[in-house]
Amino acid sequence: MKFIHIADIHLGANPDAGSAGKDTRGREMWESLERVTKVCRGEKVDVLLVAGDLFHRQPLLRELKEVNYLFASMEETQVILIAGNHDYLKKDSYYHTFAWAPNVHMILSEEISCVELPELELAVYGCSYYSREIAEEKYQGIYAKHCQKYEILLAHGGDEKHIPIKKNDMVSLGYDYVALGHIHKPQIFEPYPMAYAGALEPIDKNDMGEHGYIKGELTEQGCQFEFVKSALREYISMEIVVDKETTGYELRGKIEEAIAGCGCRNLYKIRITGQRSPETLYDLSAMDPYGNIVELKDETRPAYDYEKLMKQNGENLLGRFIQSLKDSEEDSIEYQALCAGVEALVETRRG
Repeated sequence: MKFIHIADIHLGANPDAGSAGKDTRGREMWESLERVTKVCRGEKVDVLLVAGDLFHRQPLLRELKEVNYLFASMEETQVILIAGNHDYLKKDSYYHTFAWAPNVHMILSEEISCVELPELELAVYGCSYYSREIAEEKYQGIYAKHCQKYEILLAHGGDEKHIPIKKNDMVSLGYDYVALGHIHKPQIFEPYPMAYAGALEPIDKNDMGEHGYIKGELTEQGCQFEFVKSALREYISMEIVVDKETTGYELRGKIEEAIAGCGCRNLYKIRITGQRSPETLYDLSAMDPYGNIVELKDETRPAYDYEKLMKQNGENLLGRFIQSLKDSEEDSIEYQALCAGVEALVETRRG
């Protein structure tokens, strides 16, 4: 029995994007889901598991129709899904009344219930969110009932406000596979048959690293599964180091070269560090050559000649401050205090 496990698709979200991608990232979430359905058709996957947060907020009726069309196109694949904390089942949610295609099974119960697919000898257990937060450990003690040959738990949560999950407790429940959602970073809990698929696409600049889905197979020998990278883009953290000779144009060139080396499709959080010339001020608005920087921080310090400053300022506050810390090691807290203090005092005097 072949399956694909996805979670946290967040359709309808407006992900962090640079200026070049601000109008396309939302559409890319839909494209990623469509690619998964094509994989299911091409590889004749038996079951697609959706572990919550298919939508970033309450789905619109027209959006459910679009998703249903994609799911219905996988005639040989059964789809089982639950609502997560983002698309939880409000009283007026369209989830309650929507008529899914025959191959789509949504678990609408607030308590753990089961979908049985006898033709696949499969039972899938799970529940949907009825509020944004659930502090109860709802999966604790929910053992597999052995009503089918293969049994899967579809679960969404993992922190104190969203159904706390203890790994050892989950393993003891006796499922052939536990398909987890809510945590956006993919995690495989080897050697246990349990994994977070992670967000299908990174949603914001904190969703660092690779994203995609879990592909697996259940046989009499057990469960074999692996993470498959499929996201169109990644958020990548990067540090660019300057020195007192680095000009603004040179810094832009360094950033451009570094991004080109890691892929211009990706999105970047960049820290500029090092010691620049005291006369140099970098124009950060000019440092985004490809329009794919989502965060740019200038953490540089001016490279003051402390001995010269101390002599020039004799016995005034600036000179005495430098005298008290000038012999500090460069990697010490005292040296950091020296750099920050001198910068503050010099800028105050300029002001």
